Amino acid sequence: MTIDFTVRDGIAEVVLNRPEALNAIDPEMRAELGRIWTRVHEDDEIRVAVLTGAGDRAFCVGSDLKKTPPPPESYAQRTFGRATSDHLLATLRTDKPLICAINGLAVGGGLELALACDIRIASETASFGLSEVRVGSIPGAGGTQRLPRMINTSTAMQMLLTGDRIDAAEAWRVGLVGELCAPDGLLPRAREIAGRIAANAPLSVRAVKRLVQQGADLPLNTAVDLENYVWGLLRDTEDRIEGRRAFQEKRPPQYRGR
Repeated sequence: MTIDFTVRDGIAEVVLNRPEALNAIDPEMRAELGRIWTRVHEDDEIRVAVLTGAGDRAFCVGSDLKKTPPPPESYAQRTFGRATSDHLLATLRTDKPLICAINGLAVGGGLELALACDIRIASETASFGLSEVRVGSIPGAGGTQRLPRMINTSTAMQMLLTGDRIDAAEAWRVGLVGELCAPDGLLPRAREIAGRIAANAPLSVRAVKRLVQQGADLPLNTAVDLENYVWGLLRDTEDRIEGRRAFQEKRPPQYRGR
């Protein structure tokens, strides 16, 4: 298996497992990732997912160019025809939180995969880059759009136009990652964050993620109106009632996603 996938206590753990190839994504891994993202989205037992790479050299270096043949479809077919399930992020659409634990190189499609996650933490030895311009291409899985939205435009443009990498300290300074960890503490920290999220009311967690994502493209007043509407939807849920009752009774809440 090129990906290790486990689910425990509401937490899905997804480990890219081709360390000998720096966890580069070949066609088999790409298809497997698609199935996994669908499972994460549809399985109500999963409340949060942690994504990382095997080994300590790389999180992911993007597509395996040695094993990725040219697409059989024309550009028009891929653009206007059926949805292309082989796109790296084609099925990575979910309201459930995604945590990326970056344990080494995160370049090309590997960094784009990390950018699509909600929380990014990194090893102190990690490094980051979008080097596609060096091989006559562009970041084609959201890199030109997500990176400038997450860090200052000047730094994003410098990374995109030069193809240069930045180290973990610089990634933390510019806000690309939220935390830095010692290499042996990275995955335990990701699991800790995931556990804290999984313990919360799942409908509320998913609502918060959707509001943050949709609100970013809305005027502030419209976004606040949307927030009020969602608050009203959640007000009478079983989980909100359980949360208030558990607080009053000084016990951990038992949320059921209802």
